[in-house]
Amino acid sequence: MTDRAANGDDSFLVLAPTGRDAPLTCALLAHQDLHASECRDLEELCARWQHEGAAGLLIAEEALVGPGLARLSTVLAQQPPWSDLPILLFTATANSFLRHGARTEQALSTLGNVTLIERPVQRVTILSAARAALRARQRQYLARSELLAQQRAVRQRDQFLAMLGHELRNPLSAIALANSLDGADAATQRQQVIGRQVQHLRRLVDDLLDVARVTSGKIVLQRELVELRGAAESAVSDLRPMIAAHDIALNAALPRDPVFVNGDRVRIGQIIGNLLTNAIKYTPKSGNVELSLCRAGDDAVLAVCDSGIGIAPDMLERVFDLFSQAESSLDRAKGGLGIGLTLVRNMVELHGGQVTAHSSGLDCGSRFEVRLPACMPAQPALGSAPAVTSDTGLQQPSYQVLIIEDNEDSRELLTMILKRLGHQAHAAEDGPSGVRKALALRPDILLVDIGLPGLDGYGVARSVRDALGPQVYMVALTGYGQPDDRSRALAAGFDAHFTKPLDMATLHHVLHQRDTAN
Repeated sequence: MTDRAANGDDSFLVLAPTGRDAPLTCALLAHQDLHASECRDLEELCARWQHEGAAGLLIAEEALVGPGLARLSTVLAQQPPWSDLPILLFTATANSFLRHGARTEQALSTLGNVTLIERPVQRVTILSAARAALRARQRQYLARSELLAQQRAVRQRDQFLAMLGHELRNPLSAIALANSLDGADAATQRQQVIGRQVQHLRRLVDDLLDVARVTSGKIVLQRELVELRGAAESAVSDLRPMIAAHDIALNAALPRDPVFVNGDRVRIGQIIGNLLTNAIKYTPKSGNVELSLCRAGDDAVLAVCDSGIGIAPDMLERVFDLFSQAESSLDRAKGGLGIGLTLVRNMVELHGGQVTAHSSGLDCGSRFEVRLPACMPAQPALGSAPAVTSDTGLQQPSYQVLIIEDNEDSRELLTMILKRLGHQAHAAEDGPSGVRKALALRPDILLVDIGLPGLDGYGVARSVRDALGPQVYMVALTGYGQPDDRSRALAAGFDAHFTKPLDMATLHHVLHQRDTAN
């Protein structure tokens, strides 16, 4: 018998080779809505059970005369681990061949889950035994379903780890090769390659963290009024290099009037960006991708259509599943971990919307449509003045900065960059020495890793804050980026929390925040 569900899973097979016992038993069970069918001989019973499945077997003992018992035992020994097929075996009160012989009990034990019912048998006895057997079998089916789900999860995990290894090794290989380039003439190319690959790695890590937050329910939307036309234009602008590299013609059909939703600006951008990225990856060169936006009743409708490889009918239902990709060949040129569309679906649902996928099949392109509840912007109060921004043009002040970081390369590079920006930079490699230096130097800014030896970053922050008070601006720079990590950092005394990797834009933002704090 196979592990798959069969049409006969809830039906009994009945074998009584003499008289009218078999048809009468089938009629009795059918009258009580219990499905049963008659088998002509033992070979038919074994064949039907192996190919169709069964809720149980009802067998008269005379069917097992001679080699029958051994034959049935052999077939039942092939059951999968979850299966223990119930057998109701009808015996005679006297002259039963099963009641004679020293090895009878041992022989019956090879059949497994056997219940002996003595004849003549009452109707209520047959029905009660059959219902008990069916309940037991249905519990086995639940175990089968759980086992199959676990096996699918293991396969998905293994496929994902293989894809992750591929997606990590590619940029690391490019970085390693770029780092081996010698000569001043290769410096620009080396810098560009490393910069591109670092951004690729950063996106991979961000996607992994996002899907972990979504599946654990830890994503909290920062809602505000979001204008979708601007969000769409920004997403297209961010993807221009990818569009050019794939030689794709992208048409953005956006309305003249603004379309507003109440949502998280960053997550809305992520939804649009992921859909566009997916369309670009799976559309061949010289293909077309179209982004459209409109207001339809109470909904804002955003759609991404492409002329790409399309989606097979059996894949269409699973396209939003985690780690799901249409192809699993060794050719991973398109890349990706199979989590982009999962994030889209979950982000859209967090916003109270829905996303659907449409395709006429392979090589027929695809269309993804997102519907979000639309809203109208609040009218400004009479007499209100527009916000005014100012840029004094003053040179940024020079700060004394202490970096506490146990990674030698990160520590030395950050120290060098800060010095080039005109700041006084100092460094420490562990928690205790970092606290000592902080108390001695009394720096303006403290950049602290969380996973430090000797004393972790939270302990450093508490010690420094207790000693120096609010005068030092403390920033946690860490690989721990969950919402709980941010809350814990702020509770320990940090003024800000940033997730690695640290780039120049983030560093300038940190320094600007120190200006604001002043």
